[in-house]
Amino acid sequence: QVQVAESGGGLVQPGESLRLSCVVSGTIRRIDGMRWYRQAPGKQRELVASIRGLVTYAESVKLRFTISRDDAKNSVYLQMINLKPEDTAVYYCNADVLQPSGRLSDYWGQGTQVTVSS
Repeated sequence: QVQVAESGGGLVQPGESLRLSCVVSGTIRRIDGMRWYRQAPGKQRELVASIRGLVTYAESVKLRFTISRDDAKNSVYLQMINLKPEDTAVYYCNADVLQPSGRLSDYWGQGTQVTVSS
């Protein structure tokens, strides 16, 4: 079994920063791609950032968000600076996990709420 758990969300004012963390645990042989998505009320879930060797970002967060990973800890992080009200959303972690059986599947966390408001 594989579990994905996000943390670090909260309520901040515009211009402030937050750092989200995601830990993948369970029966893991290797983790390939890791991603952060977000979903705002009434909107579709969107890809914010991904990392698998190369790093990619949504245009709306470039130069403000930084994704990183620590493979020794099976973790991925999202450092967010200069937050804006439009960044308000539930942020989800997604990981491609190769299990010892050879099965490769992607797993989602429950999400962590980020609210940017004055």
